[in-house]
Amino acid sequence: MGKATGFMEYERQSQRERDPSERTKDWSDYTAPMKDEEVQIQGARCMDCGVPTCHTGTEIQGQTTGCPVNHLIPEWNDLVYRGQWHEALKKEHERNNFPEFTGIACPAPCEGACVLGINEPPVAIRSVERAIIEKGFDEGWVKPEPPEQRTGKKVAVVGSGPAGLAAAAQLNKAGHWVTVFERSDRVGGLLTYGIPEMKLPYEVVERRVNILKAEGIEFVTNTEVGKDYPEDKLNEDFDSVILCGGSQVHRDIPADGRELKGIHYAMDFLHSNTKSLLDSNHEDGNYISAKDKDVIVIGGGDTGTDCLATSVRHNCKSLTQFDIYDKKLSARDTEDNPWPQWPVVHRVEYGHKEAAAVLGDDPRAYAVMTKKFVGDENGHVKEVHTVNVKLTKDENGKRIREEIPGTEKVWPADLVLLAIGFKGPDQDLIKQLGVETTERSTIKAEYGDYRTNVEGVFAAGDMRRGQSLIVWAINEGREAARECDRYLMGSTVLP
Repeated sequence: MGKATGFMEYERQSQRERDPSERTKDWSDYTAPMKDEEVQIQGARCMDCGVPTCHTGTEIQGQTTGCPVNHLIPEWNDLVYRGQWHEALKKEHERNNFPEFTGIACPAPCEGACVLGINEPPVAIRSVERAIIEKGFDEGWVKPEPPEQRTGKKVAVVGSGPAGLAAAAQLNKAGHWVTVFERSDRVGGLLTYGIPEMKLPYEVVERRVNILKAEGIEFVTNTEVGKDYPEDKLNEDFDSVILCGGSQVHRDIPADGRELKGIHYAMDFLHSNTKSLLDSNHEDGNYISAKDKDVIVIGGGDTGTDCLATSVRHNCKSLTQFDIYDKKLSARDTEDNPWPQWPVVHRVEYGHKEAAAVLGDDPRAYAVMTKKFVGDENGHVKEVHTVNVKLTKDENGKRIREEIPGTEKVWPADLVLLAIGFKGPDQDLIKQLGVETTERSTIKAEYGDYRTNVEGVFAAGDMRRGQSLIVWAINEGREAARECDRYLMGSTVLP
């Protein structure tokens, strides 16, 4: 695949980024497109590796390895290298309904499993993926393709995040009438309100949603099923239901002072920012502002990084991100983290670059645990008290974090953002429907089958598997649609 000697001739080049000092002055996409010939060179680096592992989509010790939607990566890399862009787009869409979403917001476990990545920088798979779909839209190749016939069956999809959109797209292809319910005012779920505008512009989500609408899918926004739309109407109005509501119950920090004003969940911060931005370009003031504030972000993952980038654009006074883990190595530990596992290494993401460019340094503090929050006379947070920790094992071999005496520290803070993940889905609708849950509070439904204990009700995405990647949500949405189609028709035409 690609050029036979391409991996020896060409260096890796991934998606370009705009200058960090300049891009923080606006909310536009922080990346810049690559030239066609540059993308083709990256496709040429895809080696004829015999048994490619980039598209395996498995899990090794809890880490995703390869692409969960089993993207035909070597095939579309080769097509791009040869300049056959339209054919490459067809290959992308065979396994992934929304390569524009994964090409922007997926951490690319495919690259972690790239064979070339064993001893060289891996193929820039995500950058090629995004370039293909963007060219498809630019050339007018991506257009509505409504089904030729309808089955007469009606399906309700609850939630319009990546799992819900994927399920709806597939069921519509099978000829069913699909209605997608979304409790927010805009379609997209996490894609719209969980990922900031400069990382995943809403117009990217909206253009795909418009295609889905033109294909016959109905979207009902500002409607929470079980509250605004009674759950018993689902049985009356639809032949089947797929629950794709995501994982929305936040993890919290049970520390003294948690009730103080100025402490917010990261998603509330990001959601209010994006909504105000899209509604009024922030003129309505209906968002949590970091302007002129000492900001502490607790949590070292992608959501925490998004909070950094957003806070910098608000013109915060200072910015610190607490990571409970030690700083990782710059290269893969081949004994504890061998290929093709996802490489657990130190990364400098877009938000870290921006914070360093504007405020002068990488904002991260490692191996830091929050002990308590302290407020002022008005009940507003003013300090975060921390201690450094080290990872050890108890007598039973269980990993524990041990506080390091003498490392206590007090940090000034006007705004604290909790970005430590989610515990599971909201339970209200689940209980109303009588759907069984697991001990983790997720919906009980087997992977690959997706049926719940309630007749005609299926579950997919984070609501079923717990907090995970966008690409896993798309995988489950597609597969749940397949099983729903089988339930409705006795057999299925879906992959």
